[in-house]
Amino acid sequence: MSKRNLALIGATIVSIIYGVTFTIAKDVMPKYIDAFGFILLRVGGTTLLFWFISLFIKTEKIEKADFPRIIAAAFFGVALNMLTFFKGLSYTSPIMGAVIMVTTPMIVLILSAILIKERMKTRKILGIILGLAGTLFLILYGKSMTNAPKAGLGNLLVFINAVSYGFYLIIVKKLMDKYNAFSFVKWIYLFGFLMVLPFGYTEFQAVNWTVVPIAIFWKIGFVVLFSTFLTYLLNLLSMKELKPTTVAVFIYLQPLFATIFAIGLGKDELNVIKIGSAVLIFSGVYLVTQKK
Repeated sequence: MSKRNLALIGATIVSIIYGVTFTIAKDVMPKYIDAFGFILLRVGGTTLLFWFISLFIKTEKIEKADFPRIIAAAFFGVALNMLTFFKGLSYTSPIMGAVIMVTTPMIVLILSAILIKERMKTRKILGIILGLAGTLFLILYGKSMTNAPKAGLGNLLVFINAVSYGFYLIIVKKLMDKYNAFSFVKWIYLFGFLMVLPFGYTEFQAVNWTVVPIAIFWKIGFVVLFSTFLTYLLNLLSMKELKPTTVAVFIYLQPLFATIFAIGLGKDELNVIKIGSAVLIFSGVYLVTQKK
């Protein structure tokens, strides 16, 4: 199998994991732990994992001139990205959070054209529009705004997160072209941890761990190990072979996989809208990921 196909598989696995993370994270916060406290736990746990694994993997020495880019990647890809997403998700509904997140590929498309002069082919633009249309149909049809105490503020924060993630994908691409992923991702998370520490320390200290059910501990573990550590690693490995706009378009698959997961558990049912949305999404992803 080619490296490009492996990268596409990795990006798809990331979408599957993120597809169930919206609901899992919502089960944890704010009932058991507030958003910023959860972020501190998430980033801290992932930082320890990356530094521990780097002890057993040969890594390259980072040039001093590249540390400003690493710090920028930590700010946009870890600190601002996660803080705004989790706080926004605690205010709005998972459905609306997913709706706003699918603006990311459009944002990356625009930023790539401006910042790294990526050529915007008609096929790629059409693919992103098709995917966007399918995703909006899928996550808006028949859904209601529930459990959203401050929806307006929450939606704004999730949108800031989407823009932040778009910047991160472009910033980290040059690092991927130069270094092994494990060489710099541990630094990204270390700097990111230092950035979120002032925001999350108080909320983390306030958690009453004695009343947290075992099921919630498992969900916290899922978010740290799979939704953070594994997804960031797979995204970086995918970006070794793919352009930022290609990686970003896989966001369209997240609500699709979330729906498939819900149908499999008997919590949702298949209908014409869902089938049509799936066709649009897969068509859009296909157009963006094809080289010719």
